[in-house]
Amino acid sequence: PVPLTPRERQVLKLLVAGLSNQEISQKLFISGGTVQVHVHVILRKLNVRDRTQAAVAALQQHLLED
Repeated sequence: PVPLTPRERQVLKLLVAGLSNQEISQKLFISGGTVQVHVHVILRKLNVRDRTQAAVAALQQHLLED
């Protein structure tokens, strides 16, 4: 499994739940730009191209389990 920071895991969980960047920023009380950075880093760490592939990878690699 890919090592994600606790905040990246939070963003990934919300991304998998289908939330938009704006919705994620509101839930986590961070700026939209910060969410974009987190999403970009998550995509890079998971070696995927988009949010859908990130969600699939997260589920396959059991990254959402506590």
